[in-house]
Amino acid sequence: MITKQTIDQIFETARVEEVIGEFVQLKKAGSNFKGLSPFTDEKTPSFMVSPVKQIWKCFSTGKGGTVVSFLMEHEHFSYPEALRWLAKKYNIEIEETEQTDEQKQQINERESMFLVSKFAKDYFHDLLMNSQIGRAVGLSYLKERGFREHILEKFDIGYCKDEWDNFTKSALKKGYDLKYLKSTGLTIVKEGGEKERVFDRFKGRIMFPIHSMSGRILGFGGRILTNDKKSAKYLNSPESDIYHKSKILYGIYQAKKEIAKQDNCYLVEGYTDVISFHQSGIENVVASSGTALTPDQIRLISRLTQNITILFDGDEAGIRASLRGIDLILEQGMKVKVVTFPDGDDPDSFAKKKSNTELKKYLEEEAQDFIKFKVSLLIKEVKNDPIKKAGLIKDIVTSISKIPDGIQREIYVQECSRIMDISEQVLFNELAQLINKSKTDTNKRVQQPVLEPIKQVQKTKIDSLLILEKEIIRILLLYGNEETNFFNWVEVKNKQGNYILEKEEYVNTVSNELYLNLQEDEIEFTNDVFKQLYHELIYQLNQDEKISIDKLISHENPNISSLVTDILMEEEKYTLSDWKRKEIFVTETIKILPKLVTDVILNLRRILIEKKIKEIMNEAKELTSSEQNISVNLEEVINYTELKKKLFDKLNRVV
Repeated sequence: MITKQTIDQIFETARVEEVIGEFVQLKKAGSNFKGLSPFTDEKTPSFMVSPVKQIWKCFSTGKGGTVVSFLMEHEHFSYPEALRWLAKKYNIEIEETEQTDEQKQQINERESMFLVSKFAKDYFHDLLMNSQIGRAVGLSYLKERGFREHILEKFDIGYCKDEWDNFTKSALKKGYDLKYLKSTGLTIVKEGGEKERVFDRFKGRIMFPIHSMSGRILGFGGRILTNDKKSAKYLNSPESDIYHKSKILYGIYQAKKEIAKQDNCYLVEGYTDVISFHQSGIENVVASSGTALTPDQIRLISRLTQNITILFDGDEAGIRASLRGIDLILEQGMKVKVVTFPDGDDPDSFAKKKSNTELKKYLEEEAQDFIKFKVSLLIKEVKNDPIKKAGLIKDIVTSISKIPDGIQREIYVQECSRIMDISEQVLFNELAQLINKSKTDTNKRVQQPVLEPIKQVQKTKIDSLLILEKEIIRILLLYGNEETNFFNWVEVKNKQGNYILEKEEYVNTVSNELYLNLQEDEIEFTNDVFKQLYHELIYQLNQDEKISIDKLISHENPNISSLVTDILMEEEKYTLSDWKRKEIFVTETIKILPKLVTDVILNLRRILIEKKIKEIMNEAKELTSSEQNISVNLEEVINYTELKKKLFDKLNRVV
């Protein structure tokens, strides 16, 4: 168990903008930072980070919280995992109390798989760099390929001995469970006969660890060193709870900072392409690891940049097979360019031939717009065949139709018109048909599941009581410690002998004023989370005589910390800075606190009275029709109605 002192130190040291900045491209927005949500596919940034409050909020999904909750949401860490990650980043020594046997048993399956994968990474890397067999076989091969030791260290490259179960035996000897060696795919278990047989999946292969964006080991790719035609050249870890090939990009951990800095991502196919580019000084590069590009992989890049440059080798057949990836990138609203290499070269071999300056120059000069690229690739087939030319034009317009932005679509249509020597009007007509067809197909797919919830939402009446309860919590969080002049309405006789309401002033803190009024009316919150947070606020007031936002943000109860973050970030979203820039006068909330507090209390009483009147009327319908019961019920309704009128008077409203 990590001690409370260490946890406090981690929260005090970690900077939310620094940590989130490693996963999301953030841009300054006043005193805050904004970026695209890492949890959903969006075109307009709705993800906000507040350095002042040290919290974040995703307005697309409603998620929010502290730096720890971000790592838990984004990297699927457990609470202790997130703390350890931050401690490592900020060089904080972790103090722990001894775990009980019961606590040790609670370590989840995923964490066990991560531990096994990390051991495997360290074992394979140490074998490559420090063992006689590893250096003689694995390291010599890599050096022949032109890779230097510093780059092998950077990517944790390793080697698995060409023996049936060398790694498995070593892992079992170190105390790792065969169950997790099997579930990660590192060990293959064959059952049969009296005894199960085990052997290493990656025996005799160079090992490429696949990192998550935060640096955890998700899986491996292994390259064979022999010319055995029966074995695959490359072998990947099987799908597991921690490894999903379609959702990860090789090299994203090592490239993320440079991608954000350069505002561009080079996309290649293989592990060695990535490593060679890094060795040549170009680090904003990732690989799809031999799989067809997927929307999840594109979204991973979009967290860091909106610009992708695909690097193809000279293999025309391979390029054609990869063209669908361009349309997927365009669908995500991203900009895509293409670079091809001379016949016989791929990014790996080309990078080794060129200096850093020459490679950068080539990439800049050869980068083509996707239209020019498609035309240059397919125009040879067209020649003078009008049917084939029409097919090529339709292919390009189909790609343009994937672009969400209308202005970009128009610019590309103009470019296509110029290159293919065809009128813009014909292209726009074709584009309109494709877009309409796409909308029709989409509506057919989503109409039924979407329309029903919309109807239900329209029919649902907003619960005024919940709105007022949340407003009380909001006022307590933002202004609970403020002291101000309050007033009370008291009935006094005037000279004419009539009773009138007169204002009586006194000084109190906002938290005390709300607490006393809620106690007086014996009001309990109806929402469970509001109730939990309110009790926590009252506990703080009783203990420290003030509200501590920091303690609430990092509260162990995720419901409380999430609600606090939501309220604080909503306040950040609707900051007054824009109004000030436009020189529009807006009354600061702090100056109208007494009215704000009084209004919410009176409105809460009004809602509760209205609710009580409805209850009495409903009860009356169920009673027997005796005059006594009717008389009593009517008297109660009249009394509550009179009370309601007085509240309206205090609120300066007319019934």
